[in-house]
Amino acid sequence: QVRLVESGGGSVQPGESLRLSCAATRTTYTAFCMAWFRQAPGKEREDVAHMYAAGSAPYYAGSVKGRFTISRDNANNAVNLRMANLKPEDTAVYYCAADERYCGGSSSLGRSAFRYWGQGTQVTVSS
Repeated sequence: QVRLVESGGGSVQPGESLRLSCAATRTTYTAFCMAWFRQAPGKEREDVAHMYAAGSAPYYAGSVKGRFTISRDNANNAVNLRMANLKPEDTAVYYCAADERYCGGSSSLGRSAFRYWGQGTQVTVSS
């Protein structure tokens, strides 16, 4: 069993930055695909970014490419999402997800591809 705990959400103004962190509780963490999804009210949960291992090619959704950066901290069993130049349309609940699978950086993954989920953290971008 893997437990994921997110932190770092909050309310910011457009153009500001936030950093989300997700701590995983299993020592075989490095063999996992780690992802950040988000879900806005009335919308489907979407794959924002995912990454298999530190140094591997990450995937980014087109709407966040160039603004968001996913990174893995193997020493602390964590995956982070640095979000810069935030826009009102980035407002959503952000979820950390993990699964014991390889994941490449070429295409998005559906929520069914991930077995483990965090509780979610709210990000609100508003002036």
